[in-house]
Amino acid sequence: MTIQPSTTPRKARHVKRKHWALVAAATVLPLVASTGTAIADAPATGATAAAAGCTYTPAVPADNFKGIPVFDAEKAAKPYRATLRTNQGPITFEALTDKAPCTTFSFRFLAEHDYFDRTHCHRLTTQRIYVLQCGDPTGTGSGGPGYSFPDENLTGATYPAGTVAMANAGPNTNGSQFFFVWKDTKLSPAYTPFGRITSGLDVLQKIAAAGEDDQNGPGDGFPNVPVNIRHVKISKR
Repeated sequence: MTIQPSTTPRKARHVKRKHWALVAAATVLPLVASTGTAIADAPATGATAAAAGCTYTPAVPADNFKGIPVFDAEKAAKPYRATLRTNQGPITFEALTDKAPCTTFSFRFLAEHDYFDRTHCHRLTTQRIYVLQCGDPTGTGSGGPGYSFPDENLTGATYPAGTVAMANAGPNTNGSQFFFVWKDTKLSPAYTPFGRITSGLDVLQKIAAAGEDDQNGPGDGFPNVPVNIRHVKISKR
């Protein structure tokens, strides 16, 4: 069964958009990120190998466009923490710069350009997979930053509670959308894990406990408790 991606919050009607499938427990659930030009696969093991394949390629859509980052290996290697200051409380994660340098460099670039400020998390799932999806400035589930980049850190990837990973539209189509795993989740290793929550898992669990509106189907919709990202602070680890 294919479920349509989230519509704009507070609108009852559904908007038909191109979407892609995420398989979990024999149920197809789309975890939608921006569309984009496919990029040649980067090796999935080793930070050096992954960084060597790190190219940010122009792609559509380009919502709240902040430019396209130019990968800097020296800066990418520097560990950092990201704190999302939300109206529900702060969520902090440790960036896996040694395992996903291309992804963590992109997230830092967007955060430092205030890309995520005044956006909201548009999707919560409470059945089969347990994630809160954020990072789309349009709030529709189909927005993106104007570029895409390769997958990383997929070999043996798992998604326990506290994982931060990229949503995508197929292989090597990462953009700005990401998700927090609030409860141990079984997914195929197709979504780049790039962070580990160090504080704020209780905030996510509180949001999940309030449920969602089922607008995409049972257990999949807009959070009943709105989650607004006020600012993302990057700090040294």
